[in-house]
Amino acid sequence: MMAFNLKYLLSCMVALLALVNPIQKVFVMTTLQAQFDEAKTRFIATKATLTAFIVLIFFLLLGELVFSYVFHVELYAFQITSGIVLFYNGINGLQKGTFIRVDSGVNLKDITAVPIAIPMIAGPATITAAVTFPAHYGHTNTIVSMAVALGVNFLFMYYSRPIGKALNRFNLMGPLVRIFGLIVATIGVQMMLSGIASFWISIR
Repeated sequence: MMAFNLKYLLSCMVALLALVNPIQKVFVMTTLQAQFDEAKTRFIATKATLTAFIVLIFFLLLGELVFSYVFHVELYAFQITSGIVLFYNGINGLQKGTFIRVDSGVNLKDITAVPIAIPMIAGPATITAAVTFPAHYGHTNTIVSMAVALGVNFLFMYYSRPIGKALNRFNLMGPLVRIFGLIVATIGVQMMLSGIASFWISIR
């Protein structure tokens, strides 16, 4: 039983790490470094991670109730819409070489919640996972995996400055942003297809 649980825990952890995509956040934080000093970017990393964790726990515990009984929205509709958003963000990264642009003079607290915490961390893919993973992996495994994935993501964000410098030193930042833009767009397409398949099954 313990090995079975460990297997599920590791599987859930890997899946959530892939969805949270810590490497992408290095590119996001590097964009912000032109406007904010190290102390402020680290504040953003800390506050955004805590906000995202609270949002994901909320959807994990009450997601199905909120979708079905409050908004009368089926999960497949959320998956399709989320896929479109991810596809759009990925195409932006692929074409423009950046995932986020912040207007000058913007309030620090504003960008910490939106768009850093939501949807950059607690985004369409991770919210969908928070709602659907407990049925497959169990609530405990999903919560622990979520905490680990966000913890790893936090470390990448917190130390994005030295990581970004190392990538820039070898001229890797631009190409990697575009590669991950393609990956994010592909995840978006997969999410749309999964939503369409779920919808098709529901009407058969």
